[in-house]
Amino acid sequence: MPLTPVLSRTWDEPRSWLLSNHLWHNGYQALDKALAMSPADVIEVVTKSGLRGRGGAGFPTGRKWSFIPQHKSGDADAKPHYLVINADESEPGTCKDIPLLLATPHLLLEGAVIAAYAIGAHHAFIYVRGEVVPVVRRLQAAVAEAYAAGYLGTNIRGSGFDLELVVHAGAGAYICGEESALLDSLEGRRGQPRLRPPFPAVAGLYACPTVVNNVETIASIPPILLNGVEWFTAMGTEASPGFTLYSLSGHITSPGQYEAPLGTTLRELLSYAGGIRAGHQLKFWTPGGSSTPLLTVQHLDVPLDYEGMVSVGSMLGTKALQIFDETTCVVRAVRRWTQFYAHESCGKCTPCREGTYWLTQLYERLETGSGTAVDIQKLLDISDTLFGKSFCALGDGAASPVVSSIRHFRAEYEAHLHRGCPFDPRESMLAVPERVGA
Repeated sequence: MPLTPVLSRTWDEPRSWLLSNHLWHNGYQALDKALAMSPADVIEVVTKSGLRGRGGAGFPTGRKWSFIPQHKSGDADAKPHYLVINADESEPGTCKDIPLLLATPHLLLEGAVIAAYAIGAHHAFIYVRGEVVPVVRRLQAAVAEAYAAGYLGTNIRGSGFDLELVVHAGAGAYICGEESALLDSLEGRRGQPRLRPPFPAVAGLYACPTVVNNVETIASIPPILLNGVEWFTAMGTEASPGFTLYSLSGHITSPGQYEAPLGTTLRELLSYAGGIRAGHQLKFWTPGGSSTPLLTVQHLDVPLDYEGMVSVGSMLGTKALQIFDETTCVVRAVRRWTQFYAHESCGKCTPCREGTYWLTQLYERLETGSGTAVDIQKLLDISDTLFGKSFCALGDGAASPVVSSIRHFRAEYEAHLHRGCPFDPRESMLAVPERVGA
């Protein structure tokens, strides 16, 4: 399939982040179109487009918006509605939202106003990972531009619709990428997942109806409204329509963002990225960041859409494709990911708090040559305790690479028994530091 630059079409232009550049490329015309429609009609357009959440779960966006209860005229007791945009991009390998925010922040802001109008929200929040200070500053500058030009604030574009938007910097906790933990953090509490139900659409931010969407999801709204449902559904597949950003990193010639229709294969993306680095061959890869079950060379032609990934026992996730060649020790790679999840576990539930800790201990045994055949089964047993039994999806994410790597590379695990890792860490570039973050 050919590449389809929509969100990324202006990324290489000088000062693409300015309002003037966004307006030059038909910016805020979709907002004018939306404000001339009823909120219900905007939701209907998004629903018909089939746009699915780009944050990992792939839930239909229009359907998610429709869960928000509609205000009745004169209902003084109705709770306010909130829009929260999840920009807490933290998972290893995931790097699509940050470039989008740096290059085209006004595309996100335009989508945010449209989404807020559709769900009847007059307050919106963009929750950004705190470490990416340049992104926070650029977003704040774009918000200031939008307020000055009348695209935010009171009586937007003379429509009578008001929206206040706040850019909030988190404190750098991976768990706050989980929507309910994000809401707790936004309210000033420690970021920990909430028990659900109630879901955010019923009791979200400040116990009010709330929509939480990913950056790429919201940024995809203006092109859909501007170009129409048929234009959008002409790309991708029937069940997974449209375009998306694929993030390719690792042992390839040209790492980067590749925007293509859903259903593109890794083989096609590698043809654009120059293939595996010279003199090497593909060993394994992740389709959606470190939390998705890893795949191998035999999955090169599986469609990179939600259904295609499920058919081979994985997930599309955030479409962060980490590519590893034959110099990489799969045990060492999974160990590094496991250390990350153990470090980032919020500790609220026992399976995740204890399970991730013991996974790291077992991987240390394998790496140092003190592991036994029983340890491989222990990894599977602990992963089974984690998967589907933790309070949130962090437990699932920690277990998935462990189980899938043993399924595809059990012989490599067994090669670690009694003698440690047979790979040269200088070749694989995955040497394990003494502590996470070292």
